[in-house]
Amino acid sequence: MTKQELALTVIDRLKKEYPDADCTLDYDQAWKLLVSVRLAAQCTDARVNVVVEKLYEKYPDVKSLAAAPVEDIEAIVKPCGLGHSKARDISACMKVLEEKYGGNVPTTFDELLALPGVGRKSANLIMGDVFGKPAIVTDTHCIRLVNRMGLVDGVRDPKKVEMALWKLIPPEEGSDFCHRLVNHGREVCTARTKPYCDRCCLKDICAKNGVEE
Repeated sequence: MTKQELALTVIDRLKKEYPDADCTLDYDQAWKLLVSVRLAAQCTDARVNVVVEKLYEKYPDVKSLAAAPVEDIEAIVKPCGLGHSKARDISACMKVLEEKYGGNVPTTFDELLALPGVGRKSANLIMGDVFGKPAIVTDTHCIRLVNRMGLVDGVRDPKKVEMALWKLIPPEEGSDFCHRLVNHGREVCTARTKPYCDRCCLKDICAKNGVEE
């Protein structure tokens, strides 16, 4: 089986296993997803969803959050860890949105990537979930799983994994595929040395299949 054939088989099986492919960060506006994805670094999505409720109660829009003192933002987002750097990035990002884009989130990948605190993972998430564009979100689940499956071979650098997957994953499937990898990574193909291969829908085609890493 070629890597292209493997990719299509994995996509098909994960679709059946996880028919609902959604972002697990709660948001109803694009700028809120930008905030949440920054807070999600080294923090669970579940905790982020709780913390942002208080943040948005006090600062309900881009303008108010852009004007907020960084230390006030930090006091609220501290439970997500790395509070100082995350608060600084959120403040700077909201200021750019307010001053350059009239409070809106830019719609191109390069513009998103130029925002403070926004890397390729975050920019791809926004492109896919908000704007419905082709996207490959190489988070820790994605990197771990595609290496175990054999879609990439010992590649850990997020950008290199992303570039490799662009060659294998049909553009229209990328965003949902990555969300399903998160689901599968949390429920079955965990970060444990020996994941739950016995109940994996991919066990007969996975390159690792229980082999210790």
